[in-house]
Amino acid sequence: MNDIPQPIIKQLRSLMPVRPLEEHEARSIAERQATKLLELLEQHAPAVDVGLITELPLVEVKVDSALRGTGILGFSNWSRGRWLIVVNRDDSTTRRRFTLSHEFKHILDHPYIGVIYSKLGKTEEERDYLTERICDYFAACLLMPRNWLKRAWASGIQDQTALAAKFHVSEAAMGIRLKEVGLIEPQFRSIRLPAIGRPVRNYFRRLPVAQPKLNTTTP
Repeated sequence: MNDIPQPIIKQLRSLMPVRPLEEHEARSIAERQATKLLELLEQHAPAVDVGLITELPLVEVKVDSALRGTGILGFSNWSRGRWLIVVNRDDSTTRRRFTLSHEFKHILDHPYIGVIYSKLGKTEEERDYLTERICDYFAACLLMPRNWLKRAWASGIQDQTALAAKFHVSEAAMGIRLKEVGLIEPQFRSIRLPAIGRPVRNYFRRLPVAQPKLNTTTP
């Protein structure tokens, strides 16, 4: 019997059914992947050490000032035999943590991207936008796991600022997550893209960021 564990990325990808997904299914799978990643990284309490992602095989993370003024928070692609995640150096630490987590979800989705989100939205713009939201949701689930948040709340930490500090996220991100898990009333602030015509929850990205084209075959 082969007892050698599969690489973490492969284990997380195995949770993804390769078929078109409804938005609620995609979000549910994103949360399962985030929960599994926490388990594999042996993370059991806030704040999550997202730096462990940089230690995964074939993953390199750069915090780069070259994105200054571009409006791009980060991007990921396969280059020179490894996954490269670039994060904007000018962003706050909390935003960089969120961007790193978001971009890692793009890496997990890459082999199936032409299938799994193919039925989301009525236009390509809307599909891209909703795809970004799913990656945001993965990042929120990774940095603010549902059970951890409920445990902190039950222990008496119910101030949004205090919770944000404990989980090392922004207050805005914490506010959205508290509503998602049902700890405060879901009267969230919405944004609207004219081409989409319906409100969606937003953590940080004001507009979808185009992913650079991959330049070689990926694993």
